[in-house]
Amino acid sequence: MKAIIATGRGLKPRLTLADIPEPAPPGPDDVLVRVHAASVNPKDWKLNYLLAAANRPFRGSRPKALFGDDLAGTVLEVGGNVTEFVRGDAVFGMDMRLRTASLAERTRIDQGCIAKKPPSLSFLEAAAMPLAAQTALQGLCKGQARAGSRVLIIGASGGVGTFAVQIAKAMGCHVTGVCSHGNIGLVRELGADHVIDYSRGDYRRTAGPFDLVFDVVSRESPRSCAELIGQQGWFISTGGNTRAMLGTPLFRLLGKNATSMLVESRRKDLETLSDMVKKRQLRPIIDSEFELADADAAYRRSRSGRSRGKVVIRVV
Repeated sequence: MKAIIATGRGLKPRLTLADIPEPAPPGPDDVLVRVHAASVNPKDWKLNYLLAAANRPFRGSRPKALFGDDLAGTVLEVGGNVTEFVRGDAVFGMDMRLRTASLAERTRIDQGCIAKKPPSLSFLEAAAMPLAAQTALQGLCKGQARAGSRVLIIGASGGVGTFAVQIAKAMGCHVTGVCSHGNIGLVRELGADHVIDYSRGDYRRTAGPFDLVFDVVSRESPRSCAELIGQQGWFISTGGNTRAMLGTPLFRLLGKNATSMLVESRRKDLETLSDMVKKRQLRPIIDSEFELADADAAYRRSRSGRSRGKVVIRVV
């Protein structure tokens, strides 16, 4: 089958389309999926150097497909314990155990990490959702967002942010989004009640207080956002920022609510998101589309930090 592998050396290996062996038959709880589309997340290229080292074949060995978390595709085969899916089902999801290896024509994934694809979405649109939308949903829930909550979303125009704005509005929250000047219109269109242009002064000293400060791009820390957080408010970071990861335990010692989160893949959450799509409360925002052979360019686009919504890749 065709799949993306890492070639070359160094911290930014080149992603190359290659012929590799097909995956093994699915285990008892696995589903074999023909991948139609995938998407790119910052997690992907931040781990490139580790994956490249793992994927560099020893003499005589064959390269493995390791790249890509999100997928949307069609079920080809199911394991003996699988009862929710049958051959031909259109599904979407992602697997956080290591990598879904979705930048390949076929891959295996645990049945608990996928759900039926929303019928109104294309495969490309559905592939944009699993990691980013689940991160948004789980972060808002960790921060105890509910109807009437005042929520600040830092990075509101990115992959996670565009979902977070919509999901928070569907929960009945009052949403303020932080983004660049060029993305103000998009964030307003998604339903934000107020939008802050981060280039026009230090909003961390003038905005708030909020019941939840959700840093979806992991640029801030509880300390840097202290003046934004209400007395019983929460600070949630998506992880990856050392200051946030080290600062949250200290913040909790001071009696404050703060945590750095890692997204989990759950069928229940995917089904919740699918229901929101059906109710027209949620839609993926696609920044750009690439073919599988152009995966390296797709990663560069994501790494630029300028994408509005998600970068998606057409696989089959």
